[in-house]
Amino acid sequence: MAGSCLKGRFLSVFDYKTEKYIVAKNKKVGVLYRVIQLSIIGYIIGWVFVSKKGYQETDEAIQSSVITKLKGVSVTNTSESGLLVWGPEDYVIPPQGEAVLFVVTNFLETPNQKLGYCAEVRIFCRVDDLKHGRCLRKDESSNGTCEIYGWCPIERKFKPQGPLLTNAENFTIYIKNFIQFPKFKFSKSNVLETTDDSYLKKCRYDEELHPYCPIFRLGDITQRARYNFQDMSTFGGSIGIMISWNCDLDKGYSHCHPQYYFTRLDISVSNTTIATGFNFRHTRYFKNATGESYRSLFKVYGVRFNIMVHGKAGMFSIIPTAINVASGLALMGAGAFFCDMVLLYLMKKGNSYRERKFEDCRYDKQHRSTDTAEVYELAQCSDVKLNSEIYRLHTTTSLALTHRRGLRTTLTYPPPTATHTLFNCKSTAD
Repeated sequence: MAGSCLKGRFLSVFDYKTEKYIVAKNKKVGVLYRVIQLSIIGYIIGWVFVSKKGYQETDEAIQSSVITKLKGVSVTNTSESGLLVWGPEDYVIPPQGEAVLFVVTNFLETPNQKLGYCAEVRIFCRVDDLKHGRCLRKDESSNGTCEIYGWCPIERKFKPQGPLLTNAENFTIYIKNFIQFPKFKFSKSNVLETTDDSYLKKCRYDEELHPYCPIFRLGDITQRARYNFQDMSTFGGSIGIMISWNCDLDKGYSHCHPQYYFTRLDISVSNTTIATGFNFRHTRYFKNATGESYRSLFKVYGVRFNIMVHGKAGMFSIIPTAINVASGLALMGAGAFFCDMVLLYLMKKGNSYRERKFEDCRYDKQHRSTDTAEVYELAQCSDVKLNSEIYRLHTTTSLALTHRRGLRTTLTYPPPTATHTLFNCKSTAD
C-alpha cells in the first residue's frame, strides 16, 4: 500500500495543470486592460528596443590612445625679456603631446636671478632677529625689509593687463585618437583613411564637410565651449574636449563616427568662484661666460586642455533580446493583476466576480478513539455536475480503496439533488 501511494505521488509530478479563465463582460475594465497592454507593448518596442537597443550586447570598456601636436608661432616684446619668438617647443607644456597639455598665452618674467642675499620686500621689520635675519632699513625711523638668501632679485608681484601671445587663438591642435572595443575586436581612428598625404595639411575640422580631420583652431574650440579665447588668455582657463564613440556595429564599420564636445571646466554654475584661471611657475637655467649660474623665472598663464575619450559599442545578441521579451511578458501579467484588483475591490459587482473566480471547498475531519481506531471523513463540495457523473459511474461499478492503517473503505453515493451533493464515507475493519 505504501508503495502504491508513493508511486501515485511520483506520477503526479508529470501531471500538467492549467489555469481557469473567467471572461468578465465589463467594457470599462476591458478598455483599461487593452490600454495597459498597448502601453506595455509601446514601452517595449519604442523605448527598450528602438531607443535603448535592448536587443544588443554592449561593450563600454573602450581602450583609447590620444596623441596631440600643436602648430603656430607668436612674437613678444617686453622690457624684461626683450624680443622673443615662441614656437610649439616654447609654449606647449609638456611638449611630447599627451591627452592633457597646457598652452602658454601670457607670462611674467623675472630675468637673470642669481643665488645670493637680497631684501624680501614682502616681510617688513624694524630690528634684526634670529628668525628673519638682518633688517635692511634706509634709516632708524623707517620700516625695513628682511634680508634673505635665495634667488635674487625676487619675483615681481603684479597682475597682467592683457595677453602677450596675442595670436595664440590661431594656433592649431591636431588630436589623433585610436580606439578599440575588445569584446567585439573592433578598432578605429578619428583620422580619415586616405592615401592623400596632403589632406591633413589643408583641412580643418568641420562636422559636415570634414568630420575625420581632427585639426582644430584654438579660437574655434573656446568658441564651441561658448567662451572668448581673448578673455581666457589673460589669466588662463581649462577646456575639456570630449570624444564620444557610440557605435552600432549591426550597421557596419562605416557607421561608427566620433563626436566632439567642448566645455569649460574652471567655471562654476553660479559663476561666482574666485578660483578661475590657470597659472604656474617654471624656470630656465643658464650660465654666463664666467660659469656663474643664472635663471629666468616665468609665471605663465594659459589654457589647459583635457582630452577625454568615452564610448559604447553594441551588437545583436539573443540573450539580452530574450531577457527583455520575457520582462515584457511579465509586465503583461502585472496588467492582468491590476485589472483583477479593479474588478474585486473597485467595481460594484465585485462580490459576484469574486464568487466566480474563487471556488470555496471545505474539508472536515471527525475523530473518535475506540479499541479499534476508525476515521470518518466527510467531504462537501458544491459542484452538482461533478457528483452526478460520479453517481452514474457508481451505478455500474463498486470502488474499494485500502487505507494505510489497513481499513477497507467502501464509498456509496446517493443520488445528487439540485441544491447540494454529499459524500458519505463508511469504514469497517478489515
